[in-house]
Amino acid sequence: MQRWLAMLALCCAAAAGSASAQPAPVTAATSTEKPALPAVMPAQADAPVANAGPGAQSTAAPANGGAPQVESIDILKQNQAERTRAQPGNAAPVWRKVVEGTEHYSSLPYREAGVLIQPRAQYLGQEHPVTAGEAWRRFRNGPLLHIGGWLFLAAIAACAALYFIGGPLKIKGPMTGRLIERFTPSERMIHWSVAITFVILMVSGLTMAFGKFVLMPVLGHALFGWLTYALKTVHNFVGPLFAVSLLAMIVKFARDNLPVKADIKWLLSAGGAIGGKHPHAGRFNGGEKIWFWGGVLAMGVLVTVSGFVLVKIVPGLDYTRGLMQTFNVVHLVAASLVMAASMGHIYLGTVGMQGAYRAMRDGYVDDQWAKEHHDLWYDEVVRGDVPRVRSQEAAAPVAAPMAAVAPKTV
Repeated sequence: MQRWLAMLALCCAAAAGSASAQPAPVTAATSTEKPALPAVMPAQADAPVANAGPGAQSTAAPANGGAPQVESIDILKQNQAERTRAQPGNAAPVWRKVVEGTEHYSSLPYREAGVLIQPRAQYLGQEHPVTAGEAWRRFRNGPLLHIGGWLFLAAIAACAALYFIGGPLKIKGPMTGRLIERFTPSERMIHWSVAITFVILMVSGLTMAFGKFVLMPVLGHALFGWLTYALKTVHNFVGPLFAVSLLAMIVKFARDNLPVKADIKWLLSAGGAIGGKHPHAGRFNGGEKIWFWGGVLAMGVLVTVSGFVLVKIVPGLDYTRGLMQTFNVVHLVAASLVMAASMGHIYLGTVGMQGAYRAMRDGYVDDQWAKEHHDLWYDEVVRGDVPRVRSQEAAAPVAAPMAAVAPKTV
């Protein structure tokens, strides 16, 4: 009994001695104020500490009457300890400090390594309800992937509808057997370099972006993790090869893709779909030129540059989280557009148009194919403006009779 009375007297004395220095006691049910610092810390026992919100400061003035000091890490730890005892599981003081965005010390030699979580972004003068990183994650995994995925599927569905409903575009006239060189060996090598690297990047990119929704439920987490890690490595190494091939293609084909007046009529008639008569076209028609300038040049360059930024090989850039998030969005948007547009190009270059695939595989097209699809270019070949006639008799013109040129089948 004497021991209990001594303990009660000690508690009463401690409470009386600190009554003037401590606020009202904190309850887990009603109070949102941070509990006062204990009496065992005399340097902070003179006044209560304000809530540890962003940029929170201690309300305790120094003994010399100076300005209030910024709350230290030790005080933050003490506040969290008090909060844990009063409200178990409540880590509000620590997380308020974390989402403040202040950069603290870190031994890691990386940009923004001392910032654990991005702060909340400001939109139209108001603070976003979530952090900038969480807002980006929701946008990327939400509307960005959904729109890009449905756009790609819509392009595939359109190509399938053209093939099964309208059928492939066939040559109307009879084959002549005379072959014209449409693509030189160097042009075909450049084209296939771009095509092969693009397909590898497309397959690996689609797997990394949508595989967790389609493949992971089938393969499981472990196998899908190894697959995506391997494809990411392939993606990063094939990307520079695609960039070099793309640059060579732009230099090689830019001159023949310059717009002319006939391209406007070709586009207005949708390549002959409106009016029933095939419009005039040079070596490349209006649709192919749009694909070259919009898909190959514009979107291809955007995909390449943004990819280089994401693997951090562009010198002189400050690789912050915000910069990487921005270029990740640019990369996904450009890749989604160029992949959807490439479905039409691949369809017409393979099964959608008779003779188109052989033109890029062997380099030659039939005389009749050239007259029907690219008549202006064919006229240039006949006049000798472009040296593209290939036959067993080199001097034989394109318009020569069949007997003058060794017949070939296509």
